[in-house]
Amino acid sequence: MVSVTRPAAARPAGQIAAAAPGPRPVAGARRTPPQPPRAAAVPTAEPGSTTLGFIGIGIMGLAMANNLLKAGYKVVVWNRNPAKCEPLRAAGAQVASSAAEAAATADITFAMLSDPEAALAVAQDVAKGLRPGKGYVDVSTVDAATSAAVSKLAAAAGASFLEAPVSGSKGPAEAGQLIFLCAGDRPLFDAAAGPLDVMGKRAFYLGPVGAGAHMKLVVNMVMGSMMAAFAEGLALSDQLGLSQQDMLEVMSLGAINAPMFALKGPAMIKGSYPPAFPLKHQQKDLRLALAAADARGQPLAVAAAANDLYIRAKGAGRGDEDFSAVLAAVLQQQQQGQQ
Repeated sequence: MVSVTRPAAARPAGQIAAAAPGPRPVAGARRTPPQPPRAAAVPTAEPGSTTLGFIGIGIMGLAMANNLLKAGYKVVVWNRNPAKCEPLRAAGAQVASSAAEAAATADITFAMLSDPEAALAVAQDVAKGLRPGKGYVDVSTVDAATSAAVSKLAAAAGASFLEAPVSGSKGPAEAGQLIFLCAGDRPLFDAAAGPLDVMGKRAFYLGPVGAGAHMKLVVNMVMGSMMAAFAEGLALSDQLGLSQQDMLEVMSLGAINAPMFALKGPAMIKGSYPPAFPLKHQQKDLRLALAAADARGQPLAVAAAANDLYIRAKGAGRGDEDFSAVLAAVLQQQQQGQQ
């Protein structure tokens, strides 16, 4: 694992050798199936000269693309609902008519999509605009199999691919304080150092495609389970006649303290769940983590129980609220138990 926090200029772009021409086929010999073009080195991204694509302008994508514009990069954006691109157009971004056009225009294209199905569908269109010397960086949270499929689409076009799911939600995205969990083409990781530095506080290079996806699912599995347990703690403290605010203060002074509790707790006590990380996405990540564990025979009893709560909350119409709205599912169970 490589963790990178140094300035972009200190991270030179890697080089990938071009494929040498092969020998002429011998008559009667078995023909080798056509191979995808070898990826050419992606030039190091520099403000003012590099065009960056950004696909998926939601809560996260809007903030991330806006930071790239502020840093001086030329940015071309696309979103399925074009109205969401208008704030970025007003800030100086070019708006593409398709994901393929965005990728064809950009040197390096980033994508932040909601789920594996969307990530793969968009990548199929992006691939039409990719070619050797271009890079595709998928910052969506998906399973490793989807990431591998997207990587193959980029490779077939001769482009480089990096998976780079992020740890962080709306606030860190706006502040440029995300954590990137990268895997795949190392030279592209180096070439994209500048944009990654603009959007995040730290970028980890974890190895081949799949490692970043797996790390993100593990992290979000822990986070989702923690939030579910925290919600149960708030509910129980109230049932026991304790001050929930006192509970927050007690927890803040011990080893159990976590920034997430201080950030989310006060609003949760008021029954408010403004979306920074939508609950439906947390449930999706738990589902993917459980599937990855199941494929390896690894039981995850706590995560499975937490997932049930998120499913219940999503079914009650809380999917677009913050994932802290899992408290609503806990309270619903509490009410049902008292009937």
